Amino acid sequence: MKKIIFGSANYEAELAALYDRPGYPPEIEEQAAAIIAEVRKNGDAALVQFAEKFDHVHLEPEMFQVTDNEIAEAEKSLSAHEKKCINTALKQVRAFAKMTVPKGWKKTVRPGVVLGEKFEPLDRVGVYIPGGTAPLVSTVIHTAGIASAAGVKEIAAVTPANREGKVHPAVLYAMKKAGVTEIYRLGGVYGVAALALGTATVPKVEKIVGPGNAYVTAAKKLLYGNVAIDMVAGPSEILVIADKDANPAFVAADMLSQAEHGSGFEQAVMVTDDESMVAKVQAEFARQKAALPRIASVERVEEKGVFYIVVPDMDIAAQVASKYAPEHLEIQTAEPDKVAKKITAAGAMFLGAWTPEPIGDFCAGPSHVLPTASSARYFNGLDTHGFFRRSSIVKYSEAALKREVAVVECFGKMEGLDAHGRSGTIRVKEI
Repeated sequence: MKKIIFGSANYEAELAALYDRPGYPPEIEEQAAAIIAEVRKNGDAALVQFAEKFDHVHLEPEMFQVTDNEIAEAEKSLSAHEKKCINTALKQVRAFAKMTVPKGWKKTVRPGVVLGEKFEPLDRVGVYIPGGTAPLVSTVIHTAGIASAAGVKEIAAVTPANREGKVHPAVLYAMKKAGVTEIYRLGGVYGVAALALGTATVPKVEKIVGPGNAYVTAAKKLLYGNVAIDMVAGPSEILVIADKDANPAFVAADMLSQAEHGSGFEQAVMVTDDESMVAKVQAEFARQKAALPRIASVERVEEKGVFYIVVPDMDIAAQVASKYAPEHLEIQTAEPDKVAKKITAAGAMFLGAWTPEPIGDFCAGPSHVLPTASSARYFNGLDTHGFFRRSSIVKYSEAALKREVAVVECFGKMEGLDAHGRSGTIRVKEI
């Protein structure tokens, strides 16, 4: 835990260190590269090998894909309440997704010139669903649910199996409801590599989306180019802007919600213009932490990843938050909408005391797959646009080309590309 106070001798240096937060250790990428190379070389045989090594389960290629009977059994094992919650979240996430589907358009922008855009959904997408420290049922909804709302026809999911070769029943039920067409019990780097490269058993996809641990993140980065990806995301993080009216129990609870993820690289930050709020939140953090089952995970983060920043006013708080560009930004102030207008970068913003970040993780609507490590300054969270191909449309009449052909000819000469110029002039001049 670290306290940073505006105006102190080390304030600027401490903030700079916070903004430049480290990613995962470089050796992780080296290990991921070795696994990818093996999958590229040996296909299904490598998948069998790595399932045994990393997930401690023996799988033959014909066992990779989850069967319809397994999915049906999973559905039976869930309570009515669990299924209702999954269905409610899926309905709300899909409703938001459908509002954001890009629409094609055409417009005559100059006499004889029609411009526009055309959007077509991708044919085949892969989703990675973590299943290690926690079965992320919600990630199914926030990836596959959005892909299906966008009109993607084939959605292949990979997720690790337990030692008995089983996938968590709630994950399977959510996949069925979200429109997943194939489910493979393959985890980590080798599961991502199977989707990106393709094997005899796992057909290649066009894009891979979804969060994962450090190894999954490294694999996606290394495989970019073989396949499209949503983003290179790092450890989870939250920044809470709190004023004197904030409830310390709420602030602490929300900071803990990200600190419990488990890698030890997560960050939880509070920025406040009321220095007395720091001690109040610290006390609540300690009290609530003691009651959590994942206390060891929290304590790993608490040692190096919990920060309290004291600033003179909300204008400075907004500047600090915007430069940090958090994955999750909560604004727990008397006038959250007013503060939100001053924010220039954040993966997602949660406004007011009654909007805890986990409502976004699970059921609010927008995807919880968000940029981290300040990349919200130049990357966006996952949405329906990420599941479409965009083509621009250009149509000229003869008169329009004659009017602008001199520009084509000029650029061809300036760039030393005579054939470029000729392709315009040959249509309207004697050559």
